[in-house]
Amino acid sequence: MSKKKKGKLDAHDVIRSPVITEKATLVSEHNQVVFKVANGATKPEIKAAVEKLFGVKVKAVNTQVRKGKMKVFKNIRAIQSDSKRAIVTLEEGHSIDVTTGL
Repeated sequence: MSKKKKGKLDAHDVIRSPVITEKATLVSEHNQVVFKVANGATKPEIKAAVEKLFGVKVKAVNTQVRKGKMKVFKNIRAIQSDSKRAIVTLEEGHSIDVTTGL
């Protein structure tokens, strides 16, 4: 058994799930895919994870952090946690079908 280095994430830990929204399907026309990723994941880790899991060549990775919001439900206040998304641009000729899953 090998020990994982501290702070190093596995490919399945980096990529949480694909984002299937109207905007995410619009950017798929430009050879881009949107994923929810771990908050501590860096762009090189995201690129390596997508290339390993899906067997495609990644051209660029853009990330965005959505800050958590205050929500009230039945007079109980709670703050939603921050979430990080990655917009992955693929090389020409490569594609990912996110509807099939991993």
